[in-house]
Parts: sequence; C-alpha cells; structure tokens
Amino acid sequence: MTRTPCQLYLISPLDVSGDFPDRLTEALDAGPVAAFQFRVKGLDQHEAARLAEPLQAICAARDVAFIVNDDVALAKRLGADGVHLGQDDGDPREVRRELGPQAQIGVTCHASRHFAMEAGEAGADYVAFGAFFPTTTKAVEHHADPEILEWWQGMFELPCVAIGGITPENGRPLVDAGADFLAVSGGVWAHPEGPAAAVRAFSALLENQPAG
Repeated sequence: MTRTPCQLYLISPLDVSGDFPDRLTEALDAGPVAAFQFRVKGLDQHEAARLAEPLQAICAARDVAFIVNDDVALAKRLGADGVHLGQDDGDPREVRRELGPQAQIGVTCHASRHFAMEAGEAGADYVAFGAFFPTTTKAVEHHADPEILEWWQGMFELPCVAIGGITPENGRPLVDAGADFLAVSGGVWAHPEGPAAAVRAFSALLENQPAG
C-alpha cells in the first residue's frame, strides 16, 4: 500500500493577537499546509472565539483544516474541523458524540505505544507522538524517538503526527521514519526570515519524499 506523503501541520503561537492574521496568511500562501491548530491558553471562550474566527476564515479560504487545541466546547461553538486532545482532555468517544462524525479528532500520545493504541481504539483520527527535539513552545516531559513512528506505520493505518522542536533542518529523519504530518509551531513563527520562508523550507523538505 502506498503511503500518502508527509504534510505540514501548523500550530499557532500562544499569542494570536495583533498582526497574527497577516502572518498566518503569509504562511499559508507560501506552500502547502494540511491543517492549522488554534492553541491559546488562559482566555475565556468569548475572547478565544473572537481571536479564532478570522483565523478560521483564512484557513477555510485556503482549504486548510482548522483544529482547536484542547477545548471541545470552543470547537463546537466555532464549527471547527476538529479538536486536538491531550491525555486529560476527554475521551475521543465522548468527543465524537459531541462534535459529530465529520470532526477530526487527534490525541497526544507522547512516547507511549499504549496511549496511541488506546486512542485508535477510541476512534481518534490521528495520534501525535513527541517531543522529538527540544522545544521552547511548551515544557517537554516526554521524549520520543523516530523508531516509534516506524513501529506505528508498520502496525496501523491511522495517521501519525510528529511534534516537538521540528525544523526544516532536523525533520528529515521523522519523514523517513513514517510521520504522516510534521506539527510545527516555533519552527515557523520564530523563523528568522519569517513564516513564509519557513513554510517554503518545509515544502522543500516534504517535496523530496521517496514513494512507498
């Protein structure tokens, strides 16, 4: 069976105010992006929705899936394409009932094969492994090795996402190991030449994939 080439999955910085909609537009127009995850912390739902709506429209206009991090109620309020769950953010079965059959539900599985298999059995649409590299985006409690991606691809058809400190320079082993998506935040938004340059660099990495 031929595997679909690895794709780019953008995760927002925690601050999406100010000129961030322009920066998101710049990033999405620079190269192929499969999904964008709206990840903010400590805001009430009204404020989060206010910030999310223009970003959701930018994604919709470019056929980029809009995924909400952690907050099932916000995802439902926005009519988002899906939600990404941490290990403490709810059971995918219950979230499926809440959001419906079309919602994309992803689950953080750290470096745990057990968590990933549980998520798959619970009906998740993808599992996320990481962190693969040091990252300043969040505190890293779990370190994953590329071998877990190889194992997952050899056992399951469900897509897997690699996350954690990924850059155009270090991402190749994760692509080669079988990641279906590279989830990136700082590697794009903190790129010294700006988000468009970062997306172009990731596009160059993802263009050169062996078939298989």
